[in-house]
Amino acid sequence: MTIDEVTAIASTALFLVIKVSAPILLVSLIVGLIISIFQTVTSIQEQTLTFVPKIIAVFLALIVLGNWMLTEMSGFMTTLWSDFSHYVR
Repeated sequence: MTIDEVTAIASTALFLVIKVSAPILLVSLIVGLIISIFQTVTSIQEQTLTFVPKIIAVFLALIVLGNWMLTEMSGFMTTLWSDFSHYVR
């Protein structure tokens, strides 16, 4: 196994991590921004107000996107394990 192959596997894995985590992070960012705008408009200065809506939104996003996320990760692992004999040489 050459350094180029290791680099290709590592870059594919990092891209997969970014691709799988991006929707959840964007949902959290958007909900946090909406709550912050609401706090600014209503002059509510409660620091803990953002946690519960963010947690609920992230859980809902995981419920909706969980199947896709698991399919992407298991597809990568299946590809990695199916080429295992090529990597051992």
